[in-house]
Amino acid sequence: MTTEKRLTKSTHKILFGVCGGVAEYFGIDPTLVRAAWALLVLLAGTGLLLYIVLAIVMPKGE
Repeated sequence: MTTEKRLTKSTHKILFGVCGGVAEYFGIDPTLVRAAWALLVLLAGTGLLLYIVLAIVMPKGE
């Protein structure tokens, strides 16, 4: 039986679990994802829109 890797919201969340879910999917530290997301928001502004879209679209984790 194969386990399919899915992008879901993390149950260990700070706001909506988006950064935690992305970190779990790629197997990296959530703090790094949160820092990268903060840079995207501050530098380009597109990170905020992407975060909101993912918070709405991503299913909840188990």
